Amino acid sequence: MTDREDPPQTRKGKETAAPGARGAPGWQRMLLILALAQLLSSVGFSMVFPFLPNYVTDLGTNTNISIVFWTGAVFSSQAITMALASPLWGALADRLGRKPMLVRALLGGSLILGLMGFAGSAEQLVLLRAIQGVLSGTVSAGNAMVAAIAPRSRSGYAMSVLQTASWSGIAVGPVLGGFLADRFGYSLAFVITAALLLVGGLLVLFGTREDFQAPTGKARRSLIGGGRDLLKTVGIKATFVVRFTSALGRGLLVPILPLFIPIVLHGQGATGTFTGFVIGASSATGTVAAILLGNLGDRIGHRRILTVSGVLAAVTFLPMAFATEGWHLLVLNALSGIALGGLMPAVSALIAQYAREDQMGSAFGLDNSVMSAARAVSPLVAVGAAELFGYQSVFVIGAGIFLLCTVLSIVSLPPPASQRRILSR
Repeated sequence: MTDREDPPQTRKGKETAAPGARGAPGWQRMLLILALAQLLSSVGFSMVFPFLPNYVTDLGTNTNISIVFWTGAVFSSQAITMALASPLWGALADRLGRKPMLVRALLGGSLILGLMGFAGSAEQLVLLRAIQGVLSGTVSAGNAMVAAIAPRSRSGYAMSVLQTASWSGIAVGPVLGGFLADRFGYSLAFVITAALLLVGGLLVLFGTREDFQAPTGKARRSLIGGGRDLLKTVGIKATFVVRFTSALGRGLLVPILPLFIPIVLHGQGATGTFTGFVIGASSATGTVAAILLGNLGDRIGHRRILTVSGVLAAVTFLPMAFATEGWHLLVLNALSGIALGGLMPAVSALIAQYAREDQMGSAFGLDNSVMSAARAVSPLVAVGAAELFGYQSVFVIGAGIFLLCTVLSIVSLPPPASQRRILSR
C-alpha cells in the first residue's frame, strides 16, 4: 500500500480553481517552461551568491560599523525579509493566481539584481538584498504553480523536475559567476543575472497559462484567515516541521566546507577549485536523484522516500567529521547529494498532496518562509558549533538533525487523503 494521492474529488464550497485546471492538457509542456525559468533563475542567483562577501569588501562601508557586520547582514537581510514576505505573497497567489506571483518574483528579482551591480556601498547592497527578499521568491512561486497544474498523482515527478532544474542551475552558476568576476569584475555578474531573470519572467508570461478563478463569497478568505485555515489542514504543520529540520541540516555545511577543506588538504593544491568540485558533486548527484526519486515516490509514496533519504543523509554526514583526505569529502558529499535530492522534492510533493487546490499559494508561501528561517538559523548554528567544539562537530550535529528529521517523518506525517479513505473502510 502506498501513500500516493489520487486525483482529488470536487469539494463543494471549497475548490476555487477552475475545473480541470490541475492536469489540464498541455501541463507537461508548461512544466518544461517553468523548469527552464527555474533553471535560468537558479543560474543567476547562484552566480552572485558565492562572491557576495568579496563584493561587500570591495564596496566598502560609509559608516563606522565593521565590514564583517555588513558581510553577515548581506545574507541575513534577504533571508529575514523573505521569511516575512513569503506568506503574504502565497496568500495573494490563492486570491489573484499563481502565474502573476511567479512573474512578479522573476521580474522583480531582475530589477533588484540589476541595481545591485551598481551599488555604491555595503549599506546600499544590504538594503537591496532586503528588498530582494520582499520581491523575489521564485522557488515558492514556481512550486505553487506546478502544484496547481500537475495531476496530483504526478506531483512527485513534477516537483522533481523543478528541483532538478534548480540544482542544475546551482551546479553551473558559481563556476560561471567566478569566471565573470575574475575577468570582468563583480558588476557584470549582477547584470547577467538580471537578464536571465528577465528572460525567465517573459517565458512564464507568454509561454504558460493558468485556468484560475478568483474565490468569491465565503470562499474568499482574509489573508490571515487563509493561513490559519491552511495550518488546520491535516499534515501541513508536521510537514513544515520536517521541512525546517531538513533545511537546517542542509544549510550547516554552507559556511563550514570552504573553511574545513583547506585543513583536510593541509593547505596544498588549489583549495578553492577543489571546494567548487565538492559542492558541485553534491549538486550533480542531487540533480539526478531528484528526478529518479520523485518518480519513485509517485509509485511507492513520498513518505518512504523521505524516511530513507533522511537516514542516508545522516549516514553520509557523520563520516565527514573524520575525513582525512580530500577525496573522502568529495565522495561523501556526492552521496549526501543523493539524499538531499530525495528529501527536498518529497517534502514539496507531500505539501501538494496535503493542501487543497485553493491553498497551494499559501502552502508554498509558508514553505518558503520556513526554508528562509532555516537558512537564517543554520549558519549561526554551524559557526557557533565550530567555535565551541571544532569543525568536526558540525557534521555530527548535521547527522543528528537528519536522524531527527527521519523520526519526525515516521511519527508525525499522516497518510495523504486517498490512503486515509482506504484505511477507514
